[in-house]
Amino acid sequence: MNRILPFAVSAGLHAYIGWRLIPSLADWPRAASMLAAMLVLSFGLMHLGLQFRRRAHRYADHLSWASMTAAGLFSSLFVLTLLRDIFLALVALAAWLLSIGLNSSFTPIFFTELGAATALLVPFSALIMTVIGMWNARRTASVVKVDVPIAGLPAALHGFTIAQVSDIHVGPTIKGPYVGSIVEVVNGLNADMVAVTGDLVDGSVADLAHHVSPLARLSSRHGTFFVTGNHEYYSGAHAWIVELRRLGLQVLLNEHVVLQHDAAALVIAGVTDISAHHFDPAHRSNPHGAIADAPDHALIRVLLAHQPRSAHQAANAGFHLQLSGHTHGGQFWPWNFFVRLQQPFTAGLHRFEDLWVYVSRGTGYWGPPKRFGAPSEITHLRLVRAIG
Repeated sequence: MNRILPFAVSAGLHAYIGWRLIPSLADWPRAASMLAAMLVLSFGLMHLGLQFRRRAHRYADHLSWASMTAAGLFSSLFVLTLLRDIFLALVALAAWLLSIGLNSSFTPIFFTELGAATALLVPFSALIMTVIGMWNARRTASVVKVDVPIAGLPAALHGFTIAQVSDIHVGPTIKGPYVGSIVEVVNGLNADMVAVTGDLVDGSVADLAHHVSPLARLSSRHGTFFVTGNHEYYSGAHAWIVELRRLGLQVLLNEHVVLQHDAAALVIAGVTDISAHHFDPAHRSNPHGAIADAPDHALIRVLLAHQPRSAHQAANAGFHLQLSGHTHGGQFWPWNFFVRLQQPFTAGLHRFEDLWVYVSRGTGYWGPPKRFGAPSEITHLRLVRAIG
């Protein structure tokens, strides 16, 4: 039953796209045939890839590529078809209202031509969005530089830099070379520390350890710090914690370290993912516990927390800056407009009470290899003294 429902929903949505577009392409039978073939292939690949991955088939990764690409294309096809229907309904309403006022009407040819033109535009636009989105997803993330103004920042910490990577999602379509290119860019920043804010993997240590191993080459003055994301718990968090520590990353599980930076001290704390207690009650996220017993002379406190939703507790705990990810910035249009339904912030630097929250759009991607309107990033944050 659990597999039948998604199968039926997917079949219904693919059928909806065909029903709304193919009849309007009657004058272009080749285009209609190509769209029908595209929908059949999309439906087949989406479900075939999922089945083969569950069985750990030798070609599972190849089919995952095809399946996830098809899912990205389908998403755009569905959204654009829905928007087309809304547009045509509004045009029909406007025509009806105008005909009442002018005591006339538009000819049926007008609607036929508009329907055909938009039916051609939808799959063409979806293909363009998918191609551009794949290029954006597969290229190495660009560096985004951000200054974070903090009141009372000690002079020795002015200019302290953090390289943040998040949501790489090493798995079926993201492998070692992709991770290695990220490491090269991060090391070129010469940051004071590196923060990896969760959702690093989508798979087990046995399957992915080799592809995550380039992280051992990350270098910075004070080292690399990691916090778990929700996908670590889907993938065997305890085994990954052991593996990442073996690679030299310092995993912060509701705890902190004190960094002595020249003449000043800085607290770097990390919490488990806000949903971690559903997988292990001992891993319940606890920003207050993470900062407990921090020395008073360490005036500035930075929290690594995978989800922006931790901001409320982080502000109450007295942190100055929270670094998060999880949202992917929506990853591709139009889902970037819906992230706020589940998270307080989508991307970028935000103020929450006395806390700065920076939300990375992510350094990789999840699911479809597609980023459209939400580019990936490697963030280079710099702490600066607030003016005034």
